[in-house]
Amino acid sequence: MPRYLDDDQRQELQRRRETFGWRSEWPTWAVIVAIYGGWFGVALNARTLGLVPAVALLAVLSCWYMSLQHELIHAHPTRWPLVNMLFGPAPLAVWFPYEVYRDSHLRHHDDAHLTEPGRDPESYYVTPEQWASAGPVLRAALAARNTFAGRMLIGPWFSIAASWLEAAQAIAEGRWRIVASWAVHLASLVLLAGWLESRCGIPWRAFVFGVGYASLALASVRSFQEHRAAERQSERTVVNEAAWPWRLLFLNNNYHAVHHDLPGVPWFALGNIYARRRAAYRVGNGGFVVRGYGEWARRHAFAQGAEPVHPFAAPDSPADRRVAQSGDAARLAS
Repeated sequence: MPRYLDDDQRQELQRRRETFGWRSEWPTWAVIVAIYGGWFGVALNARTLGLVPAVALLAVLSCWYMSLQHELIHAHPTRWPLVNMLFGPAPLAVWFPYEVYRDSHLRHHDDAHLTEPGRDPESYYVTPEQWASAGPVLRAALAARNTFAGRMLIGPWFSIAASWLEAAQAIAEGRWRIVASWAVHLASLVLLAGWLESRCGIPWRAFVFGVGYASLALASVRSFQEHRAAERQSERTVVNEAAWPWRLLFLNNNYHAVHHDLPGVPWFALGNIYARRRAAYRVGNGGFVVRGYGEWARRHAFAQGAEPVHPFAAPDSPADRRVAQSGDAARLAS
């Protein structure tokens, strides 16, 4: 049940579900066309544009594609998951199979355990035991990852390394559905990289690192301080009142408290809902509101947004660590 809507607003929300925009989800279809058309349009014209501008544009479009994958996971633009899934597995953002990200992100929406390491697969916290067992280099890296600059520069490496670990564990444990998703992803990635190099003049290294890594770094702008450790569940999720280019790039996932309150609402409705209930959301999430990503950059460029050790973490277990590792592979796209 939505926490921040009164009865009249719930009824209005139900009425809006019956409107043409919501029923057709034409804004989401438009984004699908724009992303795929833009991505392959840029790729096919890379020689004309030049390698550096083409790679930069593809990185932005791949970041946008990850935002689209998030919408697909939450049952958009159709009511049929298999149809939605058709638009998600393309390896445009390089690093993670869609199915791995989907499973991880759906576990993340267990709001009762948001931010808890071992419970929330998208947590950027560690347990006291994990911190105690880490060496000085890893501790420094974990601390740097919780700065804005560090999240962009080294944050992707944490997720990439964890994705390799998760794939190795899936093979060792015989989790063949995950293994199959990785096999399909890697095969598709090889085919796409080969096509980009032979047809478009984009070397595979430029695709994997220039597009793939840069798109993860850009997506990490959104993930910075998206959640915080708080005793009250409702105070763990941010609202970022970002400017419209960021809102479009992240498909309004900056209104993250609204999304967690109403995870089934399409991206194009989140801003309107927040505008109507702005005061309630600000009170409900304990004032966890920022005025754009520039505020995070100014306040935490080289200063931690949060300590790496979760202040309320329970002792971890091997099972908890396995959950955390399997989710870490895709957290930047969530």
